[in-house]
Amino acid sequence: MFLIIGCAATQQNKLSEQVSDTIFPKGEKVESPNFTGSIWLNMMGTNNSSINTRYGLVTFEPKSRTYWHSHPGGQLLFITSGQGYYQAKGQQIQLLKKGDYVEILPNMIHWHGATPDSEFSHIAVSLNIDEGNVIWLQPVTDEEYYSVTK
Repeated sequence: MFLIIGCAATQQNKLSEQVSDTIFPKGEKVESPNFTGSIWLNMMGTNNSSINTRYGLVTFEPKSRTYWHSHPGGQLLFITSGQGYYQAKGQQIQLLKKGDYVEILPNMIHWHGATPDSEFSHIAVSLNIDEGNVIWLQPVTDEEYYSVTK
């Protein structure tokens, strides 16, 4: 029994270490039908029409991900910690790590989230927000998510 508790504590410490290198607070847990798994959000910017952007830190627990979605005004992702995936519809899944960034064109259908073994954080910047809100689509299936390992 002690061994099981010790292993669980070790795993929790590893997860804490993975996120502790991020420079911003993790934020609040998100309850949304548009994600698989647990997600945290720290909204950093306000709805300031003069800069026409919305931005915040998004943290995904391992295996967590967004649904397929698009942004009418485009989006930027700046990876701050962990390892994650990004996939645009019809393209190969890309492995992302701290220091990487992704430029997502307006209306590009895509998803992003953590790898199976790592928490993952990025600053997401929604651009040209006057073009409209995020368009949420269907979940990313386990088959789609795990296709990167095949």
